[in-house]
Amino acid sequence: MLWRAISEDLPGPKWAGLFAEYWPHYRRWWLKEGESARPTFAECRRALKIHMPEIVPLYEDLCEQAGGGDHAARFLSFYCPPPYLSGCSQAIWGGKEPVMVRNYDYNTSAFDSLLLHTAWQGRKVMGTSDGLFGLVDGVNDAGLSISLTFGGRRVVGVGFGVPLILRYVLQTCETTEHASAVLARMPTHMSYNVTVLDRKRKYLTALMAPDRPAIITNASVATNHQENVEWISHARFTATVERERYLLQRLRFHRDSEEKFISAFLKPPLYSHAFNAGFGTLYTAVYRPRKRQMELRWPGTIWPQRLDAFDEGSRKVLLPGAA
Repeated sequence: MLWRAISEDLPGPKWAGLFAEYWPHYRRWWLKEGESARPTFAECRRALKIHMPEIVPLYEDLCEQAGGGDHAARFLSFYCPPPYLSGCSQAIWGGKEPVMVRNYDYNTSAFDSLLLHTAWQGRKVMGTSDGLFGLVDGVNDAGLSISLTFGGRRVVGVGFGVPLILRYVLQTCETTEHASAVLARMPTHMSYNVTVLDRKRKYLTALMAPDRPAIITNASVATNHQENVEWISHARFTATVERERYLLQRLRFHRDSEEKFISAFLKPPLYSHAFNAGFGTLYTAVYRPRKRQMELRWPGTIWPQRLDAFDEGSRKVLLPGAA
């Protein structure tokens, strides 16, 4: 995979160029169920004004950079997108310097492979891009980090794609407590587990769903189910229960050092080779929110980044087991 790290404080030519590059692929995906299956622009903008009013000016700026088209504007709202599934494992290592570690298991052909560093609306954020506006994990200049896993349920409802919810949290929140209030009220179109860790060591995992209220927990581990396994075949295929137990054992009984705990994510059972099925591990991310630092890791490769000294560039990464 070719990864890129792009920094641009305000939406401008870099972001516009990325959108022009990615948009044909995203447009095909967004329209795969037909245009009538997607909300109108008026419905998308109304939902943003109700639930995420602080970032409406940013949304409008991005729509302008994207060319002002109706389809692009509706896509960038992330409101009621087509359903999509991922794998993923995430956990909080609670040592002297708390660390959030996560594996992102997804389809190589449907992934941005992009680190974005922005200062939109005066708030510095860096993280792994999804849809060029959303994020699947990230950290902001207040020392707040966030990450997601799929919640293992087939229910699809009315709400936002979770990558935009993560972006919204990082744009508007500074603490885990503040993030908790946002995640508790935000409508999501599918079930996701969102873990948050702040600079004061406080963390939570929100079990979000489109058909029931979010459950805010103090869980330090999240894989691909919520309180109980509901989608049995998916749970078996992704080994979600086994991965959860493995992480809990490492946290409770093994007392791993930080490096040993991180290294466990690069090996089975956490590291997945199911690339042909769209659930291979694309990367491991390590977040140190108090230091405003992150790393992307692959077997034999570490790419460190700092929020205050972000390094633009690119990396070609070999994924063991990927065709």
